[in-house]
Amino acid sequence: MTGLAVACRRVGHIYRAEGGGVVALSGVDLSIGPGEMLALVGPSGSGKSTLVALLAGLMRPSAGRVNVGSFDLGKLSDAEVSRLRGTQIGVVLQGAARNLLPYASVERNVWLAQRRAAGTSGIALDDPERILDLVGLAGRGGARLAELAPGARQRAAVAVGVAASPGLLLVDEPTSQLDSRGRDEVLEAIETVNARRGTTVVVVTHDGEVGARLGRAVTIRDGRVGAEGRGGRDFAV
Repeated sequence: MTGLAVACRRVGHIYRAEGGGVVALSGVDLSIGPGEMLALVGPSGSGKSTLVALLAGLMRPSAGRVNVGSFDLGKLSDAEVSRLRGTQIGVVLQGAARNLLPYASVERNVWLAQRRAAGTSGIALDDPERILDLVGLAGRGGARLAELAPGARQRAAVAVGVAASPGLLLVDEPTSQLDSRGRDEVLEAIETVNARRGTTVVVVTHDGEVGARLGRAVTIRDGRVGAEGRGGRDFAV
């Protein structure tokens, strides 16, 4: 697989409310190369989850331009954006349970996530068991959500996110509320997806250690890019 490039140019977003609006993003410029891993780091309310929602096409920016691969998301219809999320953009929401059906097996969850891509010409899909092996869950396909440890649940959510072999994987707070072992297992699964498939990966986190491990970390504060870290060193932007 080939990862998708990402480009944000002067992106702004305002949440409308009675009596005014709340500025979540203000003039964000960001470039991510194909196959790169990037951590968006910042405290709660800094705008990092809003930025990922814009990259996923779950919302439209109030200003600026968001490009994923050759697609300008602002120029696509809702149906076209939805089709991208089912084929070329994988999304893992915060909280493993939000990504998985509790009554279905892990393997069935992966299969259901492949359904839209299965009907799209030119897309070759892996067997669900092979995808589970990719994230370190080989032999656990028959398990259900309640039977998995917290770290394994999150890896199952990652498996669902990459089920359709997307070129871009967006993961929101995958290590929150996990112990160090569970955190390392989830990060290893994400790194394996990137290494073996070339998938571009964007991870939202408040944990600076996660950002350092992914190699490139961009800090978001008050809706703006404030610093960038590479190899453990921070640079003002």
